[in-house]
Amino acid sequence: MSVHRNARCRGPYGGEGDDAEGMDCSDPAIFEVARYHRPPLHVCPVHLGPSLLMASGVLWPPQIRLIGRV
Repeated sequence: MSVHRNARCRGPYGGEGDDAEGMDCSDPAIFEVARYHRPPLHVCPVHLGPSLLMASGVLWPPQIRLIGRV
């Protein structure tokens, strides 16, 4: 779990680079959500549910991995 200790939340949409507008959550990422043909999405507990519904490429059934602690 220490590998992702500094990961920040990218939820709920998982945008990268120029697509990251509105991604101002500075909370640490606690979960990693697997996505199809995209890097995994690191999210905080608040954005876990919305990211499963709104992020692009999320696998179904979702594959969620714990990467940090609250």
